[in-house]
Amino acid sequence: MHKVKELFYLIFFLISLGCSQINQNSNGQPGNEKALFNPEGSTITERFSPPAGFKRPDYDPGSFGYYLSNLSLKPHGYKVKLYNGIIKPRFWVYAAVVDMDIGNRDLQQCADAVMRLKGEYLFETKQFDKIHFNFTNGFRADYSKWMQGSRIVVKGNDVSWVKSALPSNTYSDFRKYMDVVFSYAGTLSLSKEMENIPINTIKTGDVFIQGGSPGHAVIVVDIAYDSKNNKVFLLAQSYMPAQDIQILKNPNDKSISP
Repeated sequence: MHKVKELFYLIFFLISLGCSQINQNSNGQPGNEKALFNPEGSTITERFSPPAGFKRPDYDPGSFGYYLSNLSLKPHGYKVKLYNGIIKPRFWVYAAVVDMDIGNRDLQQCADAVMRLKGEYLFETKQFDKIHFNFTNGFRADYSKWMQGSRIVVKGNDVSWVKSALPSNTYSDFRKYMDVVFSYAGTLSLSKEMENIPINTIKTGDVFIQGGSPGHAVIVVDIAYDSKNNKVFLLAQSYMPAQDIQILKNPNDKSISP
């Protein structure tokens, strides 16, 4: 986990390196993570324990925080794979891999993983009208219109809806919608959709993001606090090229990593 008091270093770390460089800082040396780690755990909550003196909040079972903290994980030892099946070479930066498909195209990168997780949560909880993301040019892609059979047509910088399919709300259609979003949205557009918050209010589901090319985005997938309201949190990311969503290790303090 990561401590809130290390926020300013973390923000500098994310902003200064961006998507194309952030993996280069880890030296790959083992830390003291074993006491906080259960290799048999199949979800984030089961796999990772908070550091001594910290506890998780009582998540509402219907909340985004509950969804994220209970994400299913690949078996311990599973290596992150790129969209083309190649194993990610920098295996030492992550502690676990989220059990979620990424497709076979170079689409689901860092901001896309954040949008994917929020979209998956809203789809699973049937909050279909809340599924919408903006493209980089400002076009708003509402899933509710996609459900009605409209499809997005892009011609240069012009984007429009065209009724070209029958109404449908299958998971397969939802995934096709998300792939279109991944193609035309990114860190720049996502950062403009978000609001800045005070760090002491950080909660599961919040995002560290720097919009740009390259930018980067990581999402808080679990949090814990102590009696003085100090907080620690788990981060997840995808990367480029598109790859499995991964739970990041803490390179600053291996005694509480990840």
